[in-house]
Amino acid sequence: MILSARALLALVPLLHLSNAAPAAIASNVTTTVRSYNNPILPGWHSDPSCVFVAEGPYNNTAFCTTSTFMAFPGNPLYDSRDLTTWKLLPEIRTATNQQFAGMFANTLRHHGGAFYLISAWINTAVELPRFVLFTTTDPYDDAAWSDGRFVETPTRTIDPDIFFDDDGSVVMASSGNPIIARHLDVTTGKTSEAWALWNGTGSGSTEGPHLYRKDGWYYLLVAEGGTQLGHSATWKPCPSNPFVSNSGADSYFQTVGHADLFQDGAGYWWGIALSTRGGPELYNDLIFPMGRETVLYPVSWPEGEWPIAEQVLGEPDTVDFAPGTSIPHNWIYWRTPFDPNTFSISDEDHPNTLRITASRANLTADAAFNASLSISDEDHPNTLRITASRANLTADAAFNASLEGLGAVFRRQEHSYFNFSVNLHVPPNGAERAEADELGVSNFLNQDQHVGIGVVYLPPQGSNGTSKRAATGLEPYFRVRADSVRYAPVPEPVIAPVPSAWLQDGDAVVRLRISPRNESHYEVFASQGGGDDDGEPMPLAIYTTALLSGDGAGTGGLLGAYATTNGGNQTFDAYFGRRRYEPVGQIIDYGVIVPANGTAPAE
Repeated sequence: MILSARALLALVPLLHLSNAAPAAIASNVTTTVRSYNNPILPGWHSDPSCVFVAEGPYNNTAFCTTSTFMAFPGNPLYDSRDLTTWKLLPEIRTATNQQFAGMFANTLRHHGGAFYLISAWINTAVELPRFVLFTTTDPYDDAAWSDGRFVETPTRTIDPDIFFDDDGSVVMASSGNPIIARHLDVTTGKTSEAWALWNGTGSGSTEGPHLYRKDGWYYLLVAEGGTQLGHSATWKPCPSNPFVSNSGADSYFQTVGHADLFQDGAGYWWGIALSTRGGPELYNDLIFPMGRETVLYPVSWPEGEWPIAEQVLGEPDTVDFAPGTSIPHNWIYWRTPFDPNTFSISDEDHPNTLRITASRANLTADAAFNASLSISDEDHPNTLRITASRANLTADAAFNASLEGLGAVFRRQEHSYFNFSVNLHVPPNGAERAEADELGVSNFLNQDQHVGIGVVYLPPQGSNGTSKRAATGLEPYFRVRADSVRYAPVPEPVIAPVPSAWLQDGDAVVRLRISPRNESHYEVFASQGGGDDDGEPMPLAIYTTALLSGDGAGTGGLLGAYATTNGGNQTFDAYFGRRRYEPVGQIIDYGVIVPANGTAPAE
């Protein structure tokens, strides 16, 4: 079935199935919500998998998880009693030291009073992906989750599914042409020999399998067609495939696929899938800054027949870093922090701030950091230059730039329109900083694609009037620079002096803000004083969100703060305050914007 924009998004009656909606919403599902707007998990939430638990203390609660890839903590878990309001639970702690690796495509299931989450861990230093199984009897307690158990994964395959059959056996299916399956011992991680299940319909990239049993039949749902505009979900061997897809349609929601199903406490079936907003035109222009998000749709599944897909806004951040508080658990890091002490809240001499100890790696961490060898330098012909490393012959890997960690902490962008702003505490005296020391905010996709808006300490770049800073030899400059691999032309860096009038003895406070101008371009501003109304905002730059797209919407945009020495071996502590993420509105169809207060668009 091809899902229209209206089928996938605005104002779908919450329990509307087939051609008739029930007169009242079942009390054991929800008591207040009658409709919802997709995406239900806005911002980067790809590869969703959900389970509904009616019994015990969970009392009719849906649980969902999504991929995290490089982000830390990994494997986010959400719960909801009404399928519209979702709460982030403690996240499973997973790690990788690679750039394009991490935890891929979880499956979440509940059986015998326990939750099972299986995922694929990919690390380019390891030849094959490794399946990892986590279990818990209390998903609300971070410490109750088991350590990850490696599951035998003898072939190059990803996207594991876990299926508990009525006879007590457990089947693990995973990607491939064909989709393959094995029996799994969940206590040991041992698996049987593999057997083939299905090659798919011929669209290619057969992955994301999920097995179900209903009315005495086994059903296999898979993702096909790649993760971009041809993406779909199909059943083996349903005559009316695809089950869901917007391939070839002009709908605002594109890339629909990688689906999963669950049945609620009232007996109604629901489907979830990943999707990318903007329509095919913006997608082809690489405008999809939030990447792949999670959408919800009702499903009709008559007895003995094939299921039929029938025709929530994110949360703000208001964080003042009060003493005794913690970093919000919806914030994430790029890779596991090498040293948790890199981040702290309200140090004794800096109340109401977040401290980030600067990392040597910057947002790019490019090959220049590893440029330790050269032949015949200009002043040294016929020689090999070796720049001394901090590592010795034994502990070399420990100092790999990716293992040193990145001094940055982010949250997901969850809205089409938003305001993201942070105070930077900027010492005006350059003697307190080394050259290239930098602190700032970033619109970040990965270390190959991001925009950094920072205050960097540099030698004087030109006349900037009278300044107390000149005697130090270093002055603070605003610098906006981007990296985008090959997907969009990278603009020249913008460098502008921090106005002398903004700098006082002691810490000066500068506020940086990122705000979308439209779907395709964002603007960055600086202002003095740190309050929303302090000073006239200074426009610094406008950039296209195509800089943050182009990896097939595999991940999605992040917003955060960072501190770096840009390769220097020194370090410093950067302080940030009054961090805000203000939702403004969601675009849910062409020309249809839902305000952040959730008010429905006029028909």
